[in-house]
Amino acid sequence: MKSHISNSAVSFLILLLLATNLVESCKPSGRIRGKKPPPGECNQENYSDCCKKGKFYKTYKCSPKVTGHTKAVLTLNSFEKGGDGGGPSECDNQYHSDNTPVVALSTGWFNKMQRCLQNITLYGNGRSVNAMVVDECDSTAGCDADHDYQPPCPNNIVDASKAVWKALKVPKSDWGELDIYWSEA
Repeated sequence: MKSHISNSAVSFLILLLLATNLVESCKPSGRIRGKKPPPGECNQENYSDCCKKGKFYKTYKCSPKVTGHTKAVLTLNSFEKGGDGGGPSECDNQYHSDNTPVVALSTGWFNKMQRCLQNITLYGNGRSVNAMVVDECDSTAGCDADHDYQPPCPNNIVDASKAVWKALKVPKSDWGELDIYWSEA
């Protein structure tokens, strides 16, 4: 006996799959209008951007779904006092050496501090490294003094210390942004 599925049943299944993907995706939650930073108030160390007056920046309350191999963009950040990371790390109210493998995660992945002081494993450049989550890369706010007049983070960022970049053996000339994967360690 042959199995028969009608065209309407196939169409319904396709629509159901599309709807499921839309529900699971992370859409922007708003936007912020940039303002010009006061002189000397935006630290551009490590390729950091400063907000531009009048430009709109997307904000996100969510990040892509965490899987065993979550796709992300690795960026460079200094967690040291006076570095482009701004104030002390949110998880422990401390500064961290650029020689320590630490990261900040986009707001959704940071998950209201649920990943604080936990290790994650980063995979990039054919290598892997464990790093501790110490901060949030804020995807919901920016362009103000609290955020060093930098734009909100995109929703897929792992902002890493120099130690992480060195452990992944990325040539210094290529530091800035790198497509990676990460997982909980």
